Amino acid sequence: MLAKAKTFFEDVQAELAKVTWPTRKETFSTAQVVVVIIVLISLYLGVCDAVLTKLIKSILR
Repeated sequence: MLAKAKTFFEDVQAELAKVTWPTRKETFSTAQVVVVIIVLISLYLGVCDAVLTKLIKSILR
């Protein structure tokens, strides 16, 4: 059982050595894109909510 665990962790270490990690600049630019998309979607949903709220209120009056 201990031999299997050792083999597993050796395999994990070998696979992690193959990973191409993003640079600090790539990570920062990707995070900026995510924030911009979140803001745009939030604005869109806010406008949709306001329009639907006014529509429902006008129907119910």
